[in-house]
Amino acid sequence: MNIRRAKEEDIPALILMRWEFTLEHQPEIQDEFELFAVECRVFLEQAIRGERWHIWVAETDGVLVSHLYIQLIDKVPRPGRITYPFAYMTNVYTDPDYRSRGIGSQLFRTVQEWATDNKMEFIIVWPSDEAVPFYSRLGYKRCTEPMELTLE
Repeated sequence: MNIRRAKEEDIPALILMRWEFTLEHQPEIQDEFELFAVECRVFLEQAIRGERWHIWVAETDGVLVSHLYIQLIDKVPRPGRITYPFAYMTNVYTDPDYRSRGIGSQLFRTVQEWATDNKMEFIIVWPSDEAVPFYSRLGYKRCTEPMELTLE
């Protein structure tokens, strides 16, 4: 298995994985794949070329089998300390045929080492209820500080 940052040639696979991930959890979605693919391609091209998003993939025998996305969030500087960004993790997915093999855990460990090496203050994720045990095994804890205002 190879864990690495995504490259532009990974975009078709990442688009398909995002589609499958969504339909696995929301089978009622009746979107048109081609329209979605165009929008997703634009996002992925910008993300891979830019510095704010970091897309990590796990590859087995040349096939992408897992991924996670990190967006860096800058914090406002504060007197008395050096201010480092934090990492927002989203779109965590492993192909169902490759689950329960430790691939996701290896991917997380690699990203955690990268985040530590790059002085991220913390990693935050909003997991689904079914994913909470997985994240808990990796050392993530529930936090109660954030608040949310849904805008309509």
